[in-house]
Amino acid sequence: MVLKLYGNPISTCTRRVATVCKELDIPYELISIDFAKGEHKSPAFLEKQPFGQVPYIDDDGFVLFESRAIARYLAAKAGSPLLPTNLKDLARFEQAASIEQANFDPFASGIAFEKVFKGFRGLATDDARVAEYATALEGKLDAYEKILSKQKYLAGDNISLADLFHLPYGSMLAPVGFNFLEDAAKRPNVARWWKDISSRPSWQTVKDRA
Repeated sequence: MVLKLYGNPISTCTRRVATVCKELDIPYELISIDFAKGEHKSPAFLEKQPFGQVPYIDDDGFVLFESRAIARYLAAKAGSPLLPTNLKDLARFEQAASIEQANFDPFASGIAFEKVFKGFRGLATDDARVAEYATALEGKLDAYEKILSKQKYLAGDNISLADLFHLPYGSMLAPVGFNFLEDAAKRPNVARWWKDISSRPSWQTVKDRA
């Protein structure tokens, strides 16, 4: 049975899962959820995803939500090195995954919300909030530069899910005026890392639509 991915084709988290599927050569059927019609808040959807968020998967009857949890499940099922099994390598992966979720996502997604998603709802951008997120993210990326000056990827010298988790929101920064990840003069190792992961065929395939 083909994996069913319930999400919106332009949703950041849906594309996070789609990227991992492409990395692992896992075929999937995208079941498109229409936000405008409120399908993510319907009783049928909430039965599977009680928070009314996308995506969730149905893997031959096994239902799972939260994009990072889905990615871990798929990589583990495939036996992929994107999710290490050696204890110390796994610990370094979990450290890198925590870095992304705590030190990158809140600020990158905050900028995206203010500069992009608010516009979809007819709301005004809060420039002060954007400035706060940008300042915080700059500081976080200085730490990334230190880490990436010693190794190729966030968890070591091999790419992992933790690197791929950055792609959906990271890709939204430069188009709205924040070149943090591509500024080789300021952070050469971050720029090198970002060019590497963002040019992967898996992401290029789904960067516009899952």
